[in-house]
Amino acid sequence: MATEFIQFGSKRIDFHLIYSDKKSLGITITPDMDVVVKAPLNAEIQKIKEKLKKKAPWIIKQQSYFLAFHPKAPQKKYVSGETHFYFGRQFMLHVSKGKKNEVKYKGRSIEVITKEKSKTKQILKQWYRERAKEKFATIAEPIIQRFKKYSVEPNGIFIQEMPTRWGSCTSNRKIILNPALVMASKHCIEYVIVHELCHLVHRNHTQKFFALQAKEMPDWEKWKTKLEQLEF
Repeated sequence: MATEFIQFGSKRIDFHLIYSDKKSLGITITPDMDVVVKAPLNAEIQKIKEKLKKKAPWIIKQQSYFLAFHPKAPQKKYVSGETHFYFGRQFMLHVSKGKKNEVKYKGRSIEVITKEKSKTKQILKQWYRERAKEKFATIAEPIIQRFKKYSVEPNGIFIQEMPTRWGSCTSNRKIILNPALVMASKHCIEYVIVHELCHLVHRNHTQKFFALQAKEMPDWEKWKTKLEQLEF
């Protein structure tokens, strides 16, 4: 597998090139936003690049789409005075020492009480995970019921940390959601759930997939954009 690139205006698009015995050129955008091109054995690199340039707007659109499912990597110190998101709102973090580890939130503040301040990140992440498990189940249930009209139902909603995804749908119909998603608003969470449930009906991002997503959530693009813009 070789790595090549094309220049589309000011944007460079890198792609992995694989030659195979297939008769036509195939382009795949992975959830990690990698571009994989499978080309016939006798295809000339220049011809391949010309075809890619014609598909560049679509490639960029697909990469932008998957970007919505990439959590931003925060460089937080987990100290008093920082702002942290929860359910789409910003809260001021207060860290204090106490006899037991716990998290409280009221008004616009999240308070982490800990025996050791070095454990603040660990305690807060566990709190997010617990809240995510509770919130996601409540939010997902009516949407799951709605999708039963398509004769599909997931084998459960599961919580799992993922470095590059907000959610995923496995081949055995499990919906996996990143606990960090609980930092986003309810509508953003609904968007990710709807997206993953649509995969139970249409596995790939085809026109039928997007038509179904638009039918079940007409304003999905609005919440996708919100999710992209949220700075954690």
